[in-house]
Amino acid sequence: MGILAGLRVVEVSAFVAAPSAGLALAQMGAEVIRIDDIRGGLDYRRWPVTEDNTSLFWQGLNKSKRSVAIDIRRPEGRELARSIICASGEDAGILLTNFPPKGWLDYDSLREARQDLIQLTVMGNHHGDSAVDYTVNPALGVPMFTGPEDHVGPVNSVLPAWDCITGQMAVSGLLAAERHRSRTGEGQHIKLALEDVAMATMGTLGFIAEAELGFDRERSGNYLYGAFGRDFVSADGVQFMLVGLTPKQWRGLCSATELETKMEQLAHARGLDFSREGDRYEARKEIAALIQPWAASRKIGEIDAAFSAQNVCWGRYQSTQEMVLNDPACSAENPLFVHREQAGIGEMLMPGSPLEFTGLDRKDVTGAPGLGEHTDQVLSELLQLSSGEIGRLHDQKLVSSG
Repeated sequence: MGILAGLRVVEVSAFVAAPSAGLALAQMGAEVIRIDDIRGGLDYRRWPVTEDNTSLFWQGLNKSKRSVAIDIRRPEGRELARSIICASGEDAGILLTNFPPKGWLDYDSLREARQDLIQLTVMGNHHGDSAVDYTVNPALGVPMFTGPEDHVGPVNSVLPAWDCITGQMAVSGLLAAERHRSRTGEGQHIKLALEDVAMATMGTLGFIAEAELGFDRERSGNYLYGAFGRDFVSADGVQFMLVGLTPKQWRGLCSATELETKMEQLAHARGLDFSREGDRYEARKEIAALIQPWAASRKIGEIDAAFSAQNVCWGRYQSTQEMVLNDPACSAENPLFVHREQAGIGEMLMPGSPLEFTGLDRKDVTGAPGLGEHTDQVLSELLQLSSGEIGRLHDQKLVSSG
């Protein structure tokens, strides 16, 4: 059933941050009900898509949820949605959204129907302005030190990291507010700004303090900043990443490559101490020059054996398709994954929650719902509407069951 079984969250959202929070809650057993626009939401056709324009993005972020399709452009539809949000239940009355908290999603207005309502609103910045990962990241300076060492100009990230972090912080915020409510009976309106999450992370990882001290982070390409790590190519053309971050990793790297003596000589010549990770970064290019011929003269099987014997920290580069076809970690051999049927697509490899709780099985993974798949069921269960009343809502084209 999952560790959050019994908890009900209503989600009104689009894109990554809020839907990923809802997904994480659903995968831990919460009942997550999406209120979708009857025409499909803003991200309903978001790429990547299948040949028939079914969004793999939407399907991936909405697994294990329920979908209620309502015409939220009409006042009657918005009132119906508000009734679902504020429906009774000790472990209910929780709203997750990244839509502006005004109009039908205004917190104070919703509290008139349910005083203990918990609402988490994901915003662009703390002023409530619109922003997305791809507009927040440029302001942080990160694109200025991403990419090849000799590159001029910003390099954007293809991974919406701030969205992903914000989604997980939203989970923390909702569960903290639910704990507070269970003790005091008080609801909360939690506001979580994407820009604030990014700024806080930059501060936590030392980027802001580094800049305050007058340093501008340099581009280091595929080198690991602040220690030793870089990509190499084997004799049979396999590219891999090699890391010596901790003292144990560094010793294993030197032993596996049989370069202990040469590394000691290099450190002495440079006046450095390679037991310190920062010193290894200072000499990164000379260290790489010693490792490169070793790697280039050996096939990947031999390298694998040498690294395995010394517990070296390394990993091969592979395309996403190669990962899916060949990597056991991305298969049903990994308890994270199961094969499940996804309506409109077919059988897919689906991940569950990465969290493993002692004594509890992972909640079974189910595919994303069809648009409005659970409309009738939710209206009946939560709002106690009769089949006749639900039928009239369909006749008015106020709701849809797909």
